[in-house]
Amino acid sequence: MKTDIRTLDLNLLKTLDALLDERSVTRAAERLSLTQPAVSGMLMRLRECFEDPLFTRTQRGIIPTLRALELAEPVKTILAEVTELLQPKAFDPATAEMTIRIAATDYALRAVIVPFMAALRLQAPGIRVAIVPVNNESLSAQFERADIDLALITPESAPNDLHARMLYHEEYVCLLRQTHPLTLPGGLTLDSFCAQDHALFSYVGGSFRGVTDEALAALNRTRRVTLSVCSFLVLPEILRVSDLISVVPRRLTRDLPGLSVLPPPLTLPGFSKIAVWHERTHRDAGHRWLRELLFSTTI
Repeated sequence: MKTDIRTLDLNLLKTLDALLDERSVTRAAERLSLTQPAVSGMLMRLRECFEDPLFTRTQRGIIPTLRALELAEPVKTILAEVTELLQPKAFDPATAEMTIRIAATDYALRAVIVPFMAALRLQAPGIRVAIVPVNNESLSAQFERADIDLALITPESAPNDLHARMLYHEEYVCLLRQTHPLTLPGGLTLDSFCAQDHALFSYVGGSFRGVTDEALAALNRTRRVTLSVCSFLVLPEILRVSDLISVVPRRLTRDLPGLSVLPPPLTLPGFSKIAVWHERTHRDAGHRWLRELLFSTTI
Protein backbone atom coordinates (compact mmCIF):
# COMPACT_ATOMS: atom_id res chain seq x y z
CA MET A 1 0.00 0.00 0.00
CA LYS A 2 1.58 3.27 -1.13
CA THR A 3 -0.36 5.60 1.22
CA ASP A 4 0.10 5.48 4.98
CA ILE A 5 -2.32 6.62 7.68
CA ARG A 6 -0.84 10.12 7.75
CA THR A 7 -1.94 10.88 4.20
CA LEU A 8 -4.94 8.61 3.62
CA ASP A 9 -8.11 10.58 2.80
CA LEU A 10 -11.07 9.18 4.76
CA ASN A 11 -13.34 10.27 1.91
CA LEU A 12 -11.69 7.56 -0.17
CA LEU A 13 -12.85 4.97 2.35
CA LYS A 14 -16.40 6.37 2.15
CA THR A 15 -16.25 5.99 -1.61
CA LEU A 16 -14.93 2.43 -1.35
CA ASP A 17 -17.73 1.58 1.08
CA ALA A 18 -20.36 3.00 -1.27
CA LEU A 19 -18.92 1.13 -4.27
CA LEU A 20 -18.89 -2.13 -2.33
CA ASP A 21 -22.52 -1.66 -1.33
CA GLU A 22 -23.89 -0.34 -4.63
CA ARG A 23 -21.70 -2.28 -7.14
CA SER A 24 -22.21 0.68 -9.46
CA VAL A 25 -20.23 3.89 -9.97
CA THR A 26 -23.44 5.74 -10.89
CA ARG A 27 -25.39 4.65 -7.81
CA ALA A 28 -22.37 5.24 -5.56
CA ALA A 29 -22.10 8.79 -6.93
CA GLU A 30 -25.79 9.42 -6.19
CA ARG A 31 -25.40 8.08 -2.65
CA LEU A 32 -22.39 10.30 -2.01
CA SER A 33 -23.96 13.34 -3.74
CA LEU A 34 -21.01 13.46 -6.13
CA THR A 35 -20.66 13.35 -9.91
CA GLN A 36 -19.84 10.09 -11.66
CA PRO A 37 -16.46 11.43 -12.91
CA ALA A 38 -15.57 12.44 -9.33
CA VAL A 39 -16.25 8.91 -8.07
CA SER A 40 -14.33 7.42 -10.98
CA GLY A 41 -11.38 9.63 -10.09
CA MET A 42 -11.53 8.54 -6.45
CA LEU A 43 -11.64 4.91 -7.55
CA MET A 44 -8.42 5.51 -9.46
CA ARG A 45 -6.82 6.88 -6.29
CA LEU A 46 -8.07 3.89 -4.31
CA ARG A 47 -6.47 1.52 -6.82
CA GLU A 48 -3.17 3.35 -6.43
CA CYS A 49 -3.41 3.28 -2.62
CA PHE A 50 -4.16 -0.42 -2.36
CA GLU A 51 -2.23 -1.49 -5.50
CA ASP A 52 -5.21 -3.51 -6.66
CA PRO A 53 -7.93 -2.99 -9.31
CA LEU A 54 -10.54 -3.42 -6.51
CA PHE A 55 -13.39 -3.67 -9.05
CA THR A 56 -13.81 -5.11 -12.52
CA ARG A 57 -16.50 -4.06 -14.99
CA THR A 58 -19.28 -6.38 -16.15
CA GLN A 59 -22.48 -5.87 -18.15
CA ARG A 60 -24.42 -5.47 -14.86
CA GLY A 61 -22.01 -3.05 -13.20
CA ILE A 62 -18.83 -3.69 -11.26
CA ILE A 63 -17.79 -6.60 -9.10
CA PRO A 64 -15.21 -6.42 -6.27
CA THR A 65 -11.91 -8.23 -6.36
CA LEU A 66 -10.89 -10.48 -3.51
CA ARG A 67 -8.80 -7.62 -2.09
CA ALA A 68 -11.84 -5.32 -2.11
CA LEU A 69 -13.93 -7.95 -0.33
CA GLU A 70 -11.22 -8.27 2.33
CA LEU A 71 -11.44 -4.51 2.89
CA ALA A 72 -15.24 -4.36 3.16
CA GLU A 73 -15.64 -5.15 6.86
CA PRO A 74 -12.60 -3.18 8.14
CA VAL A 75 -13.71 -0.11 6.13
CA LYS A 76 -17.22 -0.19 7.59
CA THR A 77 -15.75 -0.56 11.08
CA ILE A 78 -13.42 2.41 10.59
CA LEU A 79 -16.19 4.63 9.21
CA ALA A 80 -18.53 3.67 12.05
CA GLU A 81 -15.86 4.43 14.66
CA VAL A 82 -15.06 7.80 13.06
CA THR A 83 -18.77 8.68 12.99
CA GLU A 84 -19.09 7.77 16.68
CA LEU A 85 -15.97 9.78 17.46
CA LEU A 86 -17.40 12.90 15.83
CA GLN A 87 -20.77 12.64 17.56
CA PRO A 88 -21.08 13.23 21.34
CA LYS A 89 -22.53 10.34 23.25
CA ALA A 90 -26.15 10.69 24.30
CA PHE A 91 -26.54 11.36 28.02
CA ASP A 92 -29.12 9.39 29.97
CA PRO A 93 -29.34 10.64 33.58
CA ALA A 94 -31.20 7.53 34.73
CA THR A 95 -28.24 5.27 33.86
CA ALA A 96 -25.35 7.75 34.05
CA GLU A 97 -22.43 7.03 36.37
CA MET A 98 -20.10 9.96 36.98
CA THR A 99 -18.78 12.23 39.73
CA ILE A 100 -19.23 15.98 39.88
CA ARG A 101 -17.18 18.11 42.28
CA ILE A 102 -18.79 21.32 43.53
CA ALA A 103 -17.07 24.04 45.55
CA ALA A 104 -19.58 25.58 47.95
CA THR A 105 -19.76 27.52 51.20
CA ASP A 106 -21.71 26.36 54.22
CA TYR A 107 -24.44 28.79 53.17
CA ALA A 108 -24.61 27.41 49.60
CA LEU A 109 -24.89 23.85 50.92
CA ARG A 110 -28.25 24.62 52.50
CA ALA A 111 -29.51 27.22 50.01
CA VAL A 112 -28.53 25.45 46.76
CA ILE A 113 -27.17 21.94 47.27
CA VAL A 114 -30.03 20.60 49.42
CA PRO A 115 -32.77 21.14 46.78
CA PHE A 116 -30.36 20.13 44.01
CA MET A 117 -29.59 16.80 45.70
CA ALA A 118 -33.27 16.08 46.31
CA ALA A 119 -33.93 16.29 42.57
CA LEU A 120 -30.68 14.59 41.55
CA ARG A 121 -31.31 11.47 43.64
CA LEU A 122 -34.68 10.99 41.93
CA GLN A 123 -33.50 11.54 38.37
CA ALA A 124 -29.87 10.35 38.35
CA PRO A 125 -29.13 8.01 41.28
CA GLY A 126 -25.84 6.86 39.75
CA ILE A 127 -24.22 10.31 39.84
CA ARG A 128 -21.95 11.04 42.81
CA VAL A 129 -21.46 14.55 44.20
CA ALA A 130 -18.38 15.69 46.10
CA ILE A 131 -18.64 19.01 47.96
CA VAL A 132 -15.39 20.85 48.68
CA PRO A 133 -14.70 24.22 50.33
CA VAL A 134 -14.49 27.35 48.21
CA ASN A 135 -10.97 28.74 47.82
CA ASN A 136 -11.25 32.02 45.93
CA GLU A 137 -7.47 32.44 45.67
CA SER A 138 -6.95 29.20 43.72
CA LEU A 139 -10.31 28.83 41.98
CA SER A 140 -8.98 29.02 38.41
CA ALA A 141 -6.19 26.56 39.16
CA GLN A 142 -8.66 24.13 40.75
CA PHE A 143 -10.78 24.19 37.61
CA GLU A 144 -7.77 23.70 35.35
CA ARG A 145 -6.58 20.70 37.39
CA ALA A 146 -10.12 19.26 37.30
CA ASP A 147 -10.22 19.39 41.11
CA ILE A 148 -13.67 21.00 40.81
CA ASP A 149 -16.32 21.13 38.08
CA LEU A 150 -18.64 23.81 39.46
CA ALA A 151 -18.39 26.56 42.07
CA LEU A 152 -21.11 28.51 43.87
CA ILE A 153 -19.70 31.94 44.66
CA THR A 154 -20.47 35.67 44.56
CA PRO A 155 -19.90 37.67 41.35
CA GLU A 156 -17.16 39.72 43.01
CA SER A 157 -14.98 36.64 43.51
CA ALA A 158 -15.48 35.12 40.06
CA PRO A 159 -12.40 34.91 37.76
CA ASN A 160 -12.94 36.40 34.32
CA ASP A 161 -11.94 33.23 32.48
CA LEU A 162 -14.90 31.14 33.69
CA HIS A 163 -18.42 30.66 32.40
CA ALA A 164 -21.02 32.05 34.81
CA ARG A 165 -24.77 32.01 35.45
CA MET A 166 -26.67 34.20 37.90
CA LEU A 167 -28.66 32.11 40.38
CA TYR A 168 -30.42 34.69 42.55
CA HIS A 169 -30.12 37.79 44.72
CA GLU A 170 -30.29 37.13 48.46
CA GLU A 171 -31.64 39.36 51.23
CA TYR A 172 -31.08 39.40 55.00
CA VAL A 173 -33.70 38.78 57.71
CA CYS A 174 -33.72 38.53 61.50
CA LEU A 175 -33.93 35.07 63.01
CA LEU A 176 -34.97 34.49 66.66
CA ARG A 177 -36.95 32.05 68.77
CA GLN A 178 -40.71 32.15 68.44
CA THR A 179 -41.24 33.06 72.11
CA HIS A 180 -38.72 35.89 72.03
CA PRO A 181 -40.07 39.22 73.38
CA LEU A 182 -39.06 40.97 70.15
CA THR A 183 -41.58 38.86 68.18
CA LEU A 184 -44.45 40.77 69.83
CA PRO A 185 -46.09 43.50 67.71
CA GLY A 186 -43.83 46.52 67.65
CA GLY A 187 -41.12 44.64 69.51
CA LEU A 188 -38.41 44.80 66.87
CA THR A 189 -37.43 48.44 66.50
CA LEU A 190 -34.05 49.87 65.68
CA ASP A 191 -33.50 50.68 69.37
CA SER A 192 -34.45 47.19 70.58
CA PHE A 193 -32.42 45.66 67.80
CA CYS A 194 -29.29 47.56 68.85
CA ALA A 195 -29.89 46.80 72.54
CA GLN A 196 -30.19 43.04 71.95
CA ASP A 197 -27.29 40.59 72.08
CA HIS A 198 -26.56 39.18 68.62
CA ALA A 199 -25.16 35.99 67.14
CA LEU A 200 -23.14 36.49 63.96
CA PHE A 201 -22.88 33.93 61.16
CA SER A 202 -19.32 34.61 59.92
CA TYR A 203 -18.21 32.94 56.67
CA VAL A 204 -14.53 33.34 57.48
CA GLY A 205 -14.93 32.55 61.17
CA GLY A 206 -13.94 34.53 64.25
CA SER A 207 -15.32 37.88 63.07
CA PHE A 208 -17.65 39.97 65.24
CA ARG A 209 -18.48 42.43 62.50
CA GLY A 210 -20.48 42.08 59.28
CA VAL A 211 -22.71 43.88 56.80
CA THR A 212 -25.20 44.72 59.56
CA ASP A 213 -22.55 46.61 61.52
CA GLU A 214 -21.56 48.55 58.41
CA ALA A 215 -25.18 49.58 57.87
CA LEU A 216 -25.55 50.55 61.53
CA ALA A 217 -22.36 52.61 61.39
CA ALA A 218 -23.87 54.64 58.56
CA LEU A 219 -26.69 55.52 61.00
CA ASN A 220 -24.24 56.22 63.85
CA ARG A 221 -25.53 53.13 65.66
CA THR A 222 -23.91 49.94 66.99
CA ARG A 223 -24.97 46.54 68.29
CA ARG A 224 -23.50 43.90 70.60
CA VAL A 225 -22.29 40.71 68.94
CA THR A 226 -21.63 38.16 71.67
CA LEU A 227 -21.33 35.02 69.53
CA SER A 228 -19.59 34.39 66.21
CA VAL A 229 -19.98 31.03 64.42
CA CYS A 230 -18.55 29.95 61.06
CA SER A 231 -21.13 27.22 60.47
CA PHE A 232 -24.85 27.78 60.20
CA LEU A 233 -25.63 24.27 61.43
CA VAL A 234 -25.37 25.13 65.13
CA LEU A 235 -26.91 28.61 64.97
CA PRO A 236 -30.62 27.60 65.00
CA GLU A 237 -30.05 25.41 68.06
CA ILE A 238 -28.45 28.29 69.94
CA LEU A 239 -31.23 30.72 69.01
CA ARG A 240 -33.92 28.27 70.22
CA VAL A 241 -32.45 28.15 73.75
CA SER A 242 -31.40 31.79 74.17
CA ASP A 243 -32.51 35.40 73.71
CA LEU A 244 -29.86 35.96 71.03
CA ILE A 245 -31.03 37.16 67.64
CA SER A 246 -29.18 36.82 64.34
CA VAL A 247 -29.23 38.47 60.94
CA VAL A 248 -28.95 35.74 58.31
CA PRO A 249 -29.68 35.19 54.60
CA ARG A 250 -33.36 34.44 54.02
CA ARG A 251 -32.74 31.13 52.25
CA LEU A 252 -31.18 29.71 55.40
CA THR A 253 -34.40 30.18 57.36
CA ARG A 254 -36.48 27.57 55.51
CA ASP A 255 -37.90 24.73 57.60
CA LEU A 256 -36.60 25.86 61.00
CA PRO A 257 -39.27 24.95 63.58
CA GLY A 258 -39.39 26.98 66.77
CA LEU A 259 -37.89 30.07 65.15
CA SER A 260 -39.42 33.26 63.77
CA VAL A 261 -38.29 35.31 60.79
CA LEU A 262 -38.71 39.09 60.90
CA PRO A 263 -37.62 41.88 58.57
CA PRO A 264 -34.69 43.84 59.98
CA PRO A 265 -35.44 47.38 61.26
CA LEU A 266 -32.89 48.89 58.88
CA THR A 267 -31.95 48.58 55.23
CA LEU A 268 -29.29 45.95 54.62
CA PRO A 269 -27.54 45.28 51.30
CA GLY A 270 -28.04 41.76 50.04
CA PHE A 271 -25.73 39.72 47.83
CA SER A 272 -25.90 37.66 44.66
CA LYS A 273 -24.96 34.04 44.16
CA ILE A 274 -23.68 32.69 40.84
CA ALA A 275 -22.53 29.35 39.48
CA VAL A 276 -19.23 29.24 37.56
CA TRP A 277 -17.62 26.50 35.51
CA HIS A 278 -14.66 25.97 33.18
CA GLU A 279 -14.53 25.66 29.41
CA ARG A 280 -13.29 22.11 30.01
CA THR A 281 -16.83 20.95 30.88
CA HIS A 282 -18.84 23.66 29.11
CA ARG A 283 -20.02 21.46 26.21
CA ASP A 284 -20.11 18.07 27.92
CA ALA A 285 -23.64 16.65 27.79
CA GLY A 286 -23.55 15.25 31.32
CA HIS A 287 -22.26 18.44 32.90
CA ARG A 288 -24.73 20.54 30.90
CA TRP A 289 -27.59 18.41 32.24
CA LEU A 290 -26.32 18.71 35.82
CA ARG A 291 -25.98 22.48 35.56
CA GLU A 292 -29.50 22.84 34.16
CA LEU A 293 -30.85 20.71 37.00
CA LEU A 294 -29.09 22.90 39.55
CA PHE A 295 -30.42 26.06 37.87
CA SER A 296 -33.98 24.72 37.84
CA THR A 297 -33.93 23.71 41.52
CA THR A 298 -32.47 27.01 42.73
CA ILE A 299 -35.30 29.40 43.53
